Formats: sequence, C-alpha cells, structure tokens
Amino acid sequence: MTVDYRSQTVLLTGASGGIGAAFARALAARGARLVLVARRAEPLDALADELRRTARVEVFALDLSGPDAAARLHRAVTDRGIHVTSLINNAAVGSFALFADADPGWLATEIAVDVAAPVALTAAFLPDLLRAGNGFVINLAGATAYLPSPRMAVYSATKAFMVSFTESLWTELRGTGLTVFAVAPGATATGFTADMGPDAAVLTAGKVRRPEDVVATALRHLERRDPGPAVIDGRDNRLTVTLSRFLTRRRAAALMSRVFDPAR
Repeated sequence: MTVDYRSQTVLLTGASGGIGAAFARALAARGARLVLVARRAEPLDALADELRRTARVEVFALDLSGPDAAARLHRAVTDRGIHVTSLINNAAVGSFALFADADPGWLATEIAVDVAAPVALTAAFLPDLLRAGNGFVINLAGATAYLPSPRMAVYSATKAFMVSFTESLWTELRGTGLTVFAVAPGATATGFTADMGPDAAVLTAGKVRRPEDVVATALRHLERRDPGPAVIDGRDNRLTVTLSRFLTRRRAAALMSRVFDPAR
C-alpha cells in the first residue's frame, strides 16, 4: 500500500530510546508529525529537539503504568488540539528471573505497561484513528510471544497477548482504512535488558538486531499491498519460530530453558 507519511500524526509510546527512538527518526525523515510519549522526560526532550529540525514534534512525559494513564494522555492530546491518525504501542518493561523469585509488584507493572496500557490507548484513540481512515496501529510484540520463555514468563506472556489481540483487531478492522499489525523482534541492541540484571546478558549473547532493523521490517510490512496481522523481524528469528512449530510444547519449553539459562 502507499503510505502518505506527511499526512500522518503518529502517537508513539516508549519513544525515548531503543526501537521507539528509531521509529521516531524514521517517521520524522518521512515527513510524519510525531506525538512522542515516554516516562523519562530528559531523553524524550533531547530526541524531540533533534527531530524538530525537520519534523513537527509534540512530547508528553507520562508513566503508562497508572490505571488512568491512557485516558489522561488522550485528554491531554485532545486539549492541545492534536488529531492523532496513527498509533505505535512500543512502550514495554520486562524482568529476567525465576517467577518464584520475582517481585510481584514489578510483575504487575509489566502487565500494566505491556498489556493494559496498549489496550487502553488503542481503545481511547481508535475513534480518532477511524475518523482519519488512512492510518495505522503497530503493536510491538516479540519473538518470545511464540515460545515459552522461562525466566521471562510474564513478559513473554504479555507479548503473546499482544499478538493475539492484534490479530483479532486486524480482522475486525479490515476495510476501515486503518492498517493494524504486530511486529515481533527478537534480541535487539536497545539496552532494554540492562535493567533486568546481570543474568539477562544471556539474552543478547548471540547475534542481535539493531533497532533500525526492526523499524525497517515494520515499515516495509506497512507498505505492502495487503499487510498481514503480524511480522517477525529477522530471518533467524523467523526460522526459529517456524521450526518451533514442529516441537511439542514440552520440548519447546525444555529447549528454551536451556537457551535462557545464565549458566550455559
């Protein structure tokens, strides 16, 4: 499909770094107006200052883990007279630990940011997106959505939710003019794992993709004639997910337990 990025006002969460910042730079280069959302105000403002040389940029520093965050953001955006046409649900937090050792409060935050916030934001902005009729919703999932992930049980479950949620939206919104899909990265050099503790280094011990690679995959998929409901970034990640379908769930879980073992 032909995407006129210059007609788009894209609300992007988790924009202050990693894949979010790469999305922001790519969309700004294509002429889109950006509404950038992130919890950390300082790097968000720095990115906005960089992009304002060539693009129109609005920023909202907001912690999406709050139960009313989506409603407050929609109200703030509307009050500023901004008409959002597209949405990228990119913000995420994670943890890397055995479930029995995990902090229950942090697990609740993972669910709030990775599941509740994208659902609430999509619900809040969907009427605006449908009125525009030519935009897109891109939800960040992950290759772990397709595999059991010991030590990341809740995080991977949130990504599996995002794939299922997005596939259903893709079906419901066919013919509306709104393109919906999930992009599923594997290990990506974003610094995301740095906050998960030293054991999480095992996640990026092998070949990793760049944030720009993930964004390129997403935008190529968006520009296809008839984009499907999900796309996996990277040939190796696609191959891993495809081969996993030939394993029993027992064997897949055992395999991933070895892959995610910090002592391996």
